[in-house]
Amino acid sequence: MYGAAGPPARSASAPVIRSLRRLPPPTTGVSFMNNQKQQKPTLSGQRFKTRKRDEKERFDPTQFQDCIIQGLTETGTDLEAVAKFLDASGAKLDYRRYAETLFDILVAGGMLAPGGTLADDMMRTDVCVFAAQEDLETMQAFAQVFNKLIRRYKYLEKGFEDEVKKLLLFLKGFSESERNKLAMLTGVLLANGTLNASILNSLYNENLVKEGVSAAFAVKLFKSWINEKDINAVAASLRKVSMDNRLMELFPANKQSVEHFTKYFTEAGLKELSEYVRNQQTIGARKELQKELQEQMSRGDPFKDIILYVKEEMKKNNIPEPVVIGIIWSSVMSTVEWNKKEELVAEQAIKHLKQYSPLLAAFTTQGQSELTLLLKIQEYCYDNIHFMKAFQKIVVLFYKAEVLSEEPILKWYKDAHVAKGKSVFLEQMKKFVEWLKNAEEESESEAEEGD
Repeated sequence: MYGAAGPPARSASAPVIRSLRRLPPPTTGVSFMNNQKQQKPTLSGQRFKTRKRDEKERFDPTQFQDCIIQGLTETGTDLEAVAKFLDASGAKLDYRRYAETLFDILVAGGMLAPGGTLADDMMRTDVCVFAAQEDLETMQAFAQVFNKLIRRYKYLEKGFEDEVKKLLLFLKGFSESERNKLAMLTGVLLANGTLNASILNSLYNENLVKEGVSAAFAVKLFKSWINEKDINAVAASLRKVSMDNRLMELFPANKQSVEHFTKYFTEAGLKELSEYVRNQQTIGARKELQKELQEQMSRGDPFKDIILYVKEEMKKNNIPEPVVIGIIWSSVMSTVEWNKKEELVAEQAIKHLKQYSPLLAAFTTQGQSELTLLLKIQEYCYDNIHFMKAFQKIVVLFYKAEVLSEEPILKWYKDAHVAKGKSVFLEQMKKFVEWLKNAEEESESEAEEGD
Protein backbone atom coordinates (compact mmCIF):
# COMPACT_ATOMS: atom_id res chain seq x y z
CA MET A 1 0.00 0.00 0.00
CA TYR A 2 2.86 2.33 0.77
CA GLY A 3 5.13 1.07 -1.97
CA ALA A 4 8.80 0.28 -1.64
CA ALA A 5 9.40 3.16 0.69
CA GLY A 6 7.50 1.36 3.49
CA PRO A 7 5.33 3.09 6.06
CA PRO A 8 5.86 6.76 6.65
CA ALA A 9 8.22 7.67 9.50
CA ARG A 10 6.52 8.52 12.86
CA SER A 11 7.08 12.04 13.91
CA ALA A 12 8.35 12.80 17.43
CA SER A 13 5.13 14.59 18.25
CA ALA A 14 2.83 11.85 17.08
CA PRO A 15 0.93 10.12 19.88
CA VAL A 16 1.96 6.60 20.90
CA ILE A 17 -0.81 4.12 20.19
CA ARG A 18 -0.82 1.16 22.65
CA SER A 19 -2.92 -1.96 22.66
CA LEU A 20 -6.14 -1.36 24.50
CA ARG A 21 -7.20 -3.44 27.55
CA ARG A 22 -10.74 -3.82 28.70
CA LEU A 23 -11.12 -1.73 31.86
CA PRO A 24 -13.81 -2.21 34.50
CA PRO A 25 -16.75 0.11 34.13
CA PRO A 26 -16.35 3.39 35.96
CA THR A 27 -17.77 3.43 39.47
CA THR A 28 -20.54 5.77 40.43
CA GLY A 29 -20.21 8.27 43.23
CA VAL A 30 -22.52 6.23 45.49
CA SER A 31 -20.62 2.99 45.15
CA PHE A 32 -17.33 4.76 45.83
CA MET A 33 -18.62 6.10 49.11
CA ASN A 34 -19.85 2.64 50.10
CA ASN A 35 -16.40 1.20 49.46
CA GLN A 36 -14.86 3.91 51.59
CA LYS A 37 -17.17 3.07 54.46
CA GLN A 38 -16.23 -0.62 54.27
CA GLN A 39 -12.51 0.06 54.68
CA LYS A 40 -11.30 -1.03 58.15
CA PRO A 41 -8.81 1.07 60.13
CA THR A 42 -5.37 -0.39 60.72
CA LEU A 43 -3.64 -0.42 64.14
CA SER A 44 -0.49 1.14 62.79
CA GLY A 45 -0.11 4.70 63.96
CA GLN A 46 -3.58 4.84 65.52
CA ARG A 47 -4.27 6.57 68.84
CA PHE A 48 -7.47 5.79 70.66
CA LYS A 49 -8.89 8.27 73.07
CA THR A 50 -9.99 7.07 76.50
CA ARG A 51 -12.22 8.71 79.01
CA LYS A 52 -10.23 10.94 81.30
CA ARG A 53 -11.50 9.37 84.50
CA ASP A 54 -10.27 5.92 83.41
CA GLU A 55 -6.69 7.08 82.95
CA LYS A 56 -4.01 6.60 85.61
CA GLU A 57 -1.25 9.11 85.81
CA ARG A 58 2.13 7.66 84.92
CA PHE A 59 5.24 8.79 86.78
CA ASP A 60 8.83 7.79 86.99
CA PRO A 61 9.94 6.63 90.47
CA THR A 62 11.09 10.12 91.50
CA GLN A 63 7.84 11.78 90.53
CA PHE A 64 5.87 8.98 92.19
CA GLN A 65 7.92 9.45 95.37
CA ASP A 66 7.40 13.22 95.35
CA CYS A 67 3.66 12.78 95.01
CA ILE A 68 3.42 10.27 97.88
CA ILE A 69 5.71 12.26 100.17
CA GLN A 70 3.80 15.47 99.51
CA GLY A 71 0.53 13.74 100.36
CA LEU A 72 1.94 12.20 103.54
CA THR A 73 3.35 15.55 104.63
CA GLU A 74 -0.08 17.12 104.22
CA THR A 75 -1.79 14.41 106.29
CA GLY A 76 0.72 14.74 109.12
CA THR A 77 1.04 12.03 111.78
CA ASP A 78 -2.67 11.17 111.82
CA LEU A 79 -2.45 7.54 110.66
CA GLU A 80 -6.19 7.39 109.93
CA ALA A 81 -5.70 10.26 107.49
CA VAL A 82 -2.63 8.52 106.07
CA ALA A 83 -4.67 5.37 105.39
CA LYS A 84 -7.39 7.41 103.64
CA PHE A 85 -4.82 9.27 101.53
CA LEU A 86 -3.18 6.00 100.42
CA ASP A 87 -6.56 4.48 99.63
CA ALA A 88 -7.57 7.43 97.44
CA SER A 89 -4.17 7.79 95.76
CA GLY A 90 -4.29 4.23 94.47
CA ALA A 91 -6.99 5.29 92.03
CA LYS A 92 -4.62 7.60 90.15
CA LEU A 93 -1.08 6.50 91.04
CA ASP A 94 0.49 3.32 89.67
CA TYR A 95 0.92 1.30 92.87
CA ARG A 96 1.44 -1.87 90.90
CA ARG A 97 4.53 -0.55 89.11
CA TYR A 98 5.99 1.38 92.04
CA ALA A 99 5.11 -0.89 94.98
CA GLU A 100 8.73 -1.03 96.17
CA THR A 101 9.02 2.78 96.17
CA LEU A 102 5.70 3.08 98.03
CA PHE A 103 6.72 0.67 100.79
CA ASP A 104 10.23 2.15 101.07
CA ILE A 105 8.62 5.52 101.80
CA LEU A 106 6.11 4.17 104.32
CA VAL A 107 8.85 2.31 106.23
CA ALA A 108 11.97 4.46 105.84
CA GLY A 109 10.64 7.85 104.69
CA GLY A 110 12.12 7.72 101.17
CA MET A 111 13.57 5.44 98.52
CA LEU A 112 16.27 3.11 99.84
CA ALA A 113 19.57 2.58 98.10
CA PRO A 114 21.21 -0.89 98.15
CA GLY A 115 22.30 -1.65 101.71
CA GLY A 116 19.45 0.23 103.32
CA THR A 117 20.60 3.86 103.22
CA LEU A 118 18.36 6.72 102.08
CA ALA A 119 19.46 8.52 98.94
CA ASP A 120 20.71 12.04 99.82
CA ASP A 121 19.24 13.77 96.77
CA MET A 122 15.69 12.53 97.29
CA MET A 123 12.75 13.98 99.18
CA ARG A 124 11.99 12.46 102.58
CA THR A 125 9.09 12.35 105.01
CA ASP A 126 8.84 11.88 108.75
CA VAL A 127 5.50 10.13 108.34
CA CYS A 128 7.02 6.65 108.33
CA VAL A 129 7.81 3.71 110.59
CA PHE A 130 11.43 4.64 111.16
CA ALA A 131 10.57 8.17 112.32
CA ALA A 132 7.76 7.05 114.64
CA GLN A 133 7.93 6.38 118.36
CA GLU A 134 9.60 3.11 119.38
CA ASP A 135 6.72 1.36 121.12
CA LEU A 136 4.39 -1.53 120.34
CA GLU A 137 1.22 0.58 120.31
CA THR A 138 2.58 2.84 117.58
CA MET A 139 3.71 -0.15 115.51
CA GLN A 140 0.25 -1.70 115.89
CA ALA A 141 -1.23 1.50 114.45
CA PHE A 142 1.18 1.41 111.50
CA ALA A 143 0.31 -2.26 110.95
CA GLN A 144 -3.31 -1.18 110.45
CA VAL A 145 -2.20 1.25 107.73
CA PHE A 146 -0.51 -1.59 105.85
CA ASN A 147 -3.46 -3.92 106.45
CA LYS A 148 -5.98 -1.45 105.01
CA LEU A 149 -3.79 -0.64 102.03
CA ILE A 150 -3.21 -4.30 101.10
CA ARG A 151 -6.85 -5.25 101.64
CA ARG A 152 -7.85 -2.41 99.32
CA TYR A 153 -5.23 -3.21 96.67
CA LYS A 154 -4.82 -6.98 96.88
CA TYR A 155 -2.14 -7.03 94.17
CA LEU A 156 0.23 -5.30 96.63
CA GLU A 157 0.41 -8.42 98.80
CA LYS A 158 3.31 -10.03 96.93
CA GLY A 159 5.15 -6.73 96.58
CA PHE A 160 4.89 -6.10 100.33
CA GLU A 161 6.23 -9.56 101.14
CA ASP A 162 9.20 -8.96 98.82
CA GLU A 163 9.74 -5.56 100.46
CA VAL A 164 9.93 -7.04 103.97
CA LYS A 165 12.34 -9.75 102.81
CA LYS A 166 14.54 -7.00 101.36
CA LEU A 167 14.32 -4.88 104.52
CA LEU A 168 15.45 -7.83 106.64
CA LEU A 169 18.50 -8.26 104.45
CA PHE A 170 19.24 -4.53 104.94
CA LEU A 171 19.12 -4.72 108.76
CA LYS A 172 22.80 -3.84 109.20
CA GLY A 173 22.18 -0.56 107.37
CA PHE A 174 19.55 0.54 109.90
CA SER A 175 20.03 1.94 113.40
CA GLU A 176 19.20 -0.20 116.43
CA SER A 177 16.03 1.81 117.02
CA GLU A 178 14.94 1.38 113.40
CA ARG A 179 15.56 -2.37 113.63
CA ASN A 180 13.50 -2.57 116.82
CA LYS A 181 10.56 -0.76 115.20
CA LEU A 182 10.72 -2.95 112.11
CA ALA A 183 10.87 -6.09 114.31
CA MET A 184 7.80 -5.08 116.31
CA LEU A 185 5.89 -4.15 113.15
CA THR A 186 6.83 -7.45 111.48
CA GLY A 187 5.71 -9.42 114.54
CA VAL A 188 2.29 -7.73 114.50
CA LEU A 189 1.91 -8.30 110.74
CA LEU A 190 2.83 -11.97 111.15
CA ALA A 191 0.25 -12.30 113.92
CA ASN A 192 -2.62 -10.84 111.89
CA GLY A 193 -1.73 -12.81 108.77
CA THR A 194 -0.66 -9.91 106.57
CA LEU A 195 2.77 -11.55 106.27
CA ASN A 196 3.72 -15.19 105.86
CA ALA A 197 6.31 -16.69 108.21
CA SER A 198 8.45 -17.65 105.20
CA ILE A 199 9.84 -14.08 105.24
CA LEU A 200 11.96 -15.16 108.23
CA ASN A 201 14.25 -16.96 105.79
CA SER A 202 15.95 -13.61 105.23
CA LEU A 203 17.16 -13.66 108.85
CA TYR A 204 19.33 -16.69 108.09
CA ASN A 205 21.66 -14.53 106.02
CA GLU A 206 25.21 -15.50 107.02
CA ASN A 207 26.40 -11.97 107.80
CA LEU A 208 23.34 -11.10 109.89
CA VAL A 209 23.66 -14.33 111.85
CA LYS A 210 27.41 -13.98 112.38
CA GLU A 211 27.13 -10.47 113.84
CA GLY A 212 24.22 -11.31 116.14
CA VAL A 213 21.78 -9.06 114.29
CA SER A 214 19.37 -11.89 113.44
CA ALA A 215 19.00 -13.16 117.02
CA ALA A 216 18.52 -9.65 118.47
CA PHE A 217 15.92 -8.84 115.81
CA ALA A 218 14.14 -12.15 116.46
CA VAL A 219 13.73 -11.30 120.16
CA LYS A 220 11.72 -8.14 119.41
CA LEU A 221 9.82 -9.84 116.59
CA PHE A 222 8.71 -12.87 118.63
CA LYS A 223 7.79 -10.71 121.63
CA SER A 224 5.32 -8.66 119.57
CA TRP A 225 4.07 -11.78 117.70
CA ILE A 226 3.39 -13.73 120.91
CA ASN A 227 1.87 -10.62 122.49
CA GLU A 228 -0.70 -10.50 119.66
CA LYS A 229 -1.35 -14.26 119.64
CA ASP A 230 0.24 -17.02 121.75
CA ILE A 231 3.03 -19.56 121.38
CA ASN A 232 0.66 -22.19 119.94
CA ALA A 233 -0.46 -19.87 117.13
CA VAL A 234 3.17 -18.90 116.45
CA ALA A 235 4.16 -22.59 116.36
CA ALA A 236 1.34 -23.39 113.90
CA SER A 237 2.50 -20.60 111.55
CA LEU A 238 6.09 -21.81 111.71
CA ARG A 239 5.09 -25.42 111.04
CA LYS A 240 3.06 -24.39 108.01
CA VAL A 241 6.21 -23.14 106.26
CA SER A 242 8.60 -25.77 107.74
CA MET A 243 10.35 -23.21 109.94
CA ASP A 244 9.60 -24.90 113.27
CA ASN A 245 12.89 -26.80 113.30
CA ARG A 246 15.12 -24.01 111.98
CA LEU A 247 15.07 -21.42 114.76
CA MET A 248 18.49 -22.42 116.09
CA GLU A 249 19.93 -21.27 112.75
CA LEU A 250 19.54 -17.72 114.10
CA PHE A 251 22.90 -18.42 115.76
CA PRO A 252 26.29 -19.31 114.21
CA ALA A 253 27.01 -23.04 113.76
CA ASN A 254 29.17 -23.23 116.90
CA LYS A 255 26.28 -21.91 119.03
CA GLN A 256 23.44 -23.94 117.53
CA SER A 257 22.52 -25.90 120.64
CA VAL A 258 19.33 -26.15 122.67
CA GLU A 259 21.23 -24.96 125.75
CA HIS A 260 22.49 -21.77 124.08
CA PHE A 261 19.12 -21.00 122.46
CA THR A 262 17.25 -21.59 125.70
CA LYS A 263 19.62 -19.39 127.72
CA TYR A 264 19.56 -16.53 125.20
CA PHE A 265 15.80 -16.32 124.72
CA THR A 266 14.89 -17.06 128.34
CA GLU A 267 17.09 -14.19 129.51
CA ALA A 268 15.38 -11.99 126.89
CA GLY A 269 11.98 -12.79 128.42
CA LEU A 270 10.86 -15.44 125.92
CA LYS A 271 10.76 -18.56 128.08
CA GLU A 272 7.79 -19.99 126.14
CA LEU A 273 9.78 -19.82 122.89
CA SER A 274 12.75 -21.52 124.60
CA GLU A 275 10.53 -24.35 125.83
CA TYR A 276 8.93 -24.70 122.40
CA VAL A 277 12.34 -25.11 120.72
CA ARG A 278 13.46 -27.58 123.39
CA ASN A 279 10.31 -29.65 122.81
CA GLN A 280 10.80 -29.51 119.05
CA GLN A 281 14.35 -30.72 119.43
CA THR A 282 13.21 -33.58 121.65
CA ILE A 283 10.46 -34.58 119.23
CA GLY A 284 12.96 -34.58 116.38
CA ALA A 285 15.41 -36.69 118.40
CA ARG A 286 12.65 -39.17 119.28
CA LYS A 287 11.64 -39.57 115.66
CA GLU A 288 15.26 -40.11 114.66
CA LEU A 289 15.71 -42.65 117.46
CA GLN A 290 12.68 -44.67 116.36
CA LYS A 291 13.77 -44.60 112.72
CA GLU A 292 17.27 -45.83 113.59
CA LEU A 293 15.91 -48.49 115.96
CA GLN A 294 13.69 -49.95 113.25
CA GLU A 295 16.63 -50.08 110.86
CA GLN A 296 18.84 -51.82 113.44
CA MET A 297 16.12 -54.38 114.18
CA SER A 298 15.56 -55.01 110.48
CA ARG A 299 19.29 -55.69 110.07
CA GLY A 300 19.24 -58.00 113.07
CA ASP A 301 21.88 -56.04 115.00
CA PRO A 302 22.89 -57.58 118.37
CA PHE A 303 20.82 -56.36 121.31
CA LYS A 304 23.92 -55.18 123.17
CA ASP A 305 24.74 -52.80 120.30
CA ILE A 306 21.15 -51.54 120.14
CA ILE A 307 21.04 -50.99 123.92
CA LEU A 308 24.33 -49.06 123.83
CA TYR A 309 23.07 -46.85 120.99
CA VAL A 310 19.78 -46.10 122.76
CA LYS A 311 21.46 -45.19 126.03
CA GLU A 312 23.82 -42.80 124.25
CA GLU A 313 20.86 -41.10 122.53
CA MET A 314 19.02 -40.85 125.84
CA LYS A 315 21.95 -39.07 127.41
CA LYS A 316 22.69 -36.82 124.44
CA ASN A 317 19.10 -35.66 123.91
CA ASN A 318 17.91 -35.86 127.51
CA ILE A 319 15.16 -38.40 126.69
CA PRO A 320 13.67 -40.02 129.83
CA GLU A 321 13.41 -43.82 130.12
CA PRO A 322 9.55 -43.93 130.12
CA VAL A 323 9.59 -42.19 126.74
CA VAL A 324 12.25 -44.55 125.41
CA ILE A 325 10.31 -47.70 126.40
CA GLY A 326 7.33 -46.41 124.39
CA ILE A 327 9.58 -45.87 121.36
CA ILE A 328 11.09 -49.36 121.69
CA TRP A 329 7.64 -50.98 122.00
CA SER A 330 6.42 -49.19 118.84
CA SER A 331 9.58 -50.19 116.97
CA VAL A 332 9.34 -53.83 118.04
CA MET A 333 5.68 -54.08 117.00
CA SER A 334 6.33 -52.47 113.60
CA THR A 335 9.03 -54.92 112.51
CA VAL A 336 6.66 -57.81 111.75
CA GLU A 337 3.62 -58.42 109.57
CA TRP A 338 0.92 -59.77 111.86
CA ASN A 339 -1.44 -62.63 111.06
CA LYS A 340 -5.01 -61.52 110.35
CA LYS A 341 -6.53 -64.46 112.24
CA GLU A 342 -7.17 -63.77 115.91
CA GLU A 343 -6.55 -67.34 117.00
CA LEU A 344 -3.07 -67.28 115.42
CA VAL A 345 -1.90 -63.73 116.18
CA ALA A 346 -1.53 -64.34 119.94
CA GLU A 347 0.87 -67.20 119.39
CA GLN A 348 2.80 -65.14 116.83
CA ALA A 349 2.98 -62.16 119.22
CA ILE A 350 4.27 -64.25 122.13
CA LYS A 351 6.99 -65.78 119.99
CA HIS A 352 8.04 -62.38 118.62
CA LEU A 353 7.98 -60.53 121.96
CA LYS A 354 9.82 -63.31 123.76
CA GLN A 355 12.69 -62.72 121.35
CA TYR A 356 12.76 -58.98 122.14
CA SER A 357 12.14 -59.19 125.89
CA PRO A 358 15.86 -58.68 126.79
CA LEU A 359 15.83 -55.39 124.86
CA LEU A 360 12.64 -54.22 126.58
CA ALA A 361 13.92 -55.31 130.01
CA ALA A 362 16.99 -53.05 129.61
CA PHE A 363 14.70 -49.99 129.65
CA THR A 364 12.19 -50.88 132.37
CA THR A 365 14.44 -50.17 135.34
CA GLN A 366 11.90 -47.68 136.77
CA GLY A 367 8.35 -48.27 137.94
CA GLN A 368 7.10 -45.46 135.70
CA SER A 369 8.73 -47.11 132.68
CA GLU A 370 6.94 -50.39 133.44
CA LEU A 371 3.61 -48.59 133.83
CA THR A 372 4.18 -46.77 130.56
CA LEU A 373 4.83 -50.09 128.81
CA LEU A 374 1.60 -51.56 130.27
CA LEU A 375 -0.38 -48.60 128.94
CA LYS A 376 1.28 -48.94 125.52
CA ILE A 377 0.35 -52.65 125.42
CA GLN A 378 -3.25 -51.82 126.41
CA GLU A 379 -3.60 -49.15 123.72
CA TYR A 380 -2.03 -51.35 121.06
CA CYS A 381 -4.28 -54.32 121.81
CA TYR A 382 -7.35 -52.08 121.77
CA ASP A 383 -6.40 -50.32 118.52
CA ASN A 384 -5.59 -53.65 116.78
CA ILE A 385 -8.70 -55.76 117.27
CA HIS A 386 -6.96 -59.09 116.59
CA PHE A 387 -4.87 -58.51 119.73
CA MET A 388 -7.84 -58.01 122.10
CA LYS A 389 -7.49 -61.54 123.55
CA ALA A 390 -3.68 -61.40 123.62
CA PHE A 391 -3.30 -58.70 126.29
CA GLN A 392 -3.08 -61.00 129.33
CA LYS A 393 -0.71 -63.41 127.57
CA ILE A 394 1.69 -60.55 126.69
CA VAL A 395 1.68 -59.22 130.28
CA VAL A 396 2.33 -62.67 131.74
CA LEU A 397 5.17 -63.23 129.26
CA PHE A 398 6.81 -59.94 130.28
CA TYR A 399 6.33 -60.77 133.96
CA LYS A 400 8.12 -64.11 133.53
CA ALA A 401 10.87 -62.43 131.42
CA GLU A 402 11.36 -59.81 134.18
CA VAL A 403 10.33 -56.96 131.89
CA LEU A 404 7.42 -56.18 134.25
CA SER A 405 7.15 -56.61 138.03
CA GLU A 406 4.27 -57.09 140.48
CA GLU A 407 3.83 -53.54 141.79
CA PRO A 408 3.31 -51.75 138.41
CA ILE A 409 0.93 -54.51 137.24
CA LEU A 410 -1.16 -54.18 140.42
CA LYS A 411 -1.16 -50.40 140.14
CA TRP A 412 -2.27 -50.59 136.52
CA TYR A 413 -5.08 -52.98 137.49
CA LYS A 414 -6.26 -50.79 140.38
CA ASP A 415 -6.33 -47.29 138.97
CA ALA A 416 -3.62 -46.57 136.36
CA HIS A 417 -5.29 -48.16 133.34
CA VAL A 418 -6.91 -46.10 130.59
CA ALA A 419 -10.48 -46.37 129.31
CA LYS A 420 -9.60 -48.17 126.05
CA GLY A 421 -10.90 -51.76 126.38
CA LYS A 422 -10.92 -51.37 130.17
CA SER A 423 -13.62 -53.96 130.99
CA VAL A 424 -12.20 -56.59 128.60
CA PHE A 425 -8.61 -56.28 129.79
CA LEU A 426 -9.44 -56.09 133.50
CA GLU A 427 -11.48 -59.26 133.17
CA GLN A 428 -8.59 -60.98 131.37
CA MET A 429 -6.17 -59.94 134.15
CA LYS A 430 -8.43 -60.79 137.10
CA LYS A 431 -7.09 -64.28 137.88
CA PHE A 432 -3.46 -63.30 137.29
CA VAL A 433 -3.80 -60.27 139.56
CA GLU A 434 -5.37 -62.45 142.29
CA TRP A 435 -2.47 -64.85 141.95
CA LEU A 436 0.01 -61.92 142.25
CA LYS A 437 -1.73 -60.66 145.39
CA ASN A 438 -1.69 -64.12 146.99
CA ALA A 439 1.97 -64.60 146.05
CA GLU A 440 2.77 -61.20 147.56
CA GLU A 441 0.93 -62.07 150.78
CA GLU A 442 2.71 -65.42 151.03
CA SER A 443 6.07 -63.69 150.53
CA GLU A 444 5.24 -61.24 153.30
CA SER A 445 4.20 -64.08 155.62
CA GLU A 446 7.39 -66.00 154.90
CA ALA A 447 9.41 -62.87 155.57
CA GLU A 448 7.68 -62.36 158.91
CA GLU A 449 8.24 -65.98 159.90
CA GLY A 450 11.89 -65.67 158.97
CA ASP A 451 12.20 -62.67 161.31
